[in-house]
Amino acid sequence: MSIKMFCRTLHIKCRDSTKPYLRSKVYRIPVKDDQVPWDSDFGECSYTPKDYTAKTIHGRPWADHEDPCIYTFNHVDGAGINRLSFHGVYSLDSKGRPRNPFGRTGLRGRGVLGRWGPNHAADAIVSRYIKGEDGRKMLQLVAIVRSDTEDLAIPGGMIDAGEDALEAAIREFHEEALSNNVLDDNLSSVWKNGKIVYQGYVDDPRNTDNSWMETSCFNFHDSTGNLFKDLNLKAGSDAKFAKWITVTNGLKLYASHSHLVKLFAKMHDMDID
Repeated sequence: MSIKMFCRTLHIKCRDSTKPYLRSKVYRIPVKDDQVPWDSDFGECSYTPKDYTAKTIHGRPWADHEDPCIYTFNHVDGAGINRLSFHGVYSLDSKGRPRNPFGRTGLRGRGVLGRWGPNHAADAIVSRYIKGEDGRKMLQLVAIVRSDTEDLAIPGGMIDAGEDALEAAIREFHEEALSNNVLDDNLSSVWKNGKIVYQGYVDDPRNTDNSWMETSCFNFHDSTGNLFKDLNLKAGSDAKFAKWITVTNGLKLYASHSHLVKLFAKMHDMDID
């Protein structure tokens, strides 16, 4: 199965210096487009962003220790934590911290992310076709509204240590869009036929110079038109609500989810802006 990855385009959402970093009073320093690559000149001023790791993640069982030097990066470690990047080997800074393979973000540390380096997530695009009022087929997917940013988003979340990405995507969909962890046997044919939409780095507002999000996004499509007809959507976990939305031009979603939906739509022979 082929892996679709973003080319190394400039990240934008994780360089926003006009407002504080998530749930903090800390601001990123401005980083111009031509200053993003690590090997680029930062101009007359040296690159000295603030170092920020939220106190709320200190000591949490799913979070790394403050000292990055105790970890072996670019490997799956002994605890089953995947510290590999889809984009190859990443370098470390002078303090032994991973460096974001897509360049500077204007903020060091981990922010609100648990892991140094790649933080792996899984996203589930659950989709179907319905007939519109004019009789034409309309492509729909299940979306949630995030409770932290109130953005429309694809259901998904962090992959647990040792967990398979496909299993994580299914689990997260049940937690966020069905408000339970029980796998519905009636949907087993859909779950086992999940197709990769994308695997790799995502331009996420949580990203920093030393911690970043990478995702495995899967499409679970009901080709029969019947399996999802009576699907009882009910938001759970960190979602405010869940609903079916129609895939159209100009769909605005959280972080890089708009791009993921474009890739998904293309898989179904639909081009959207």
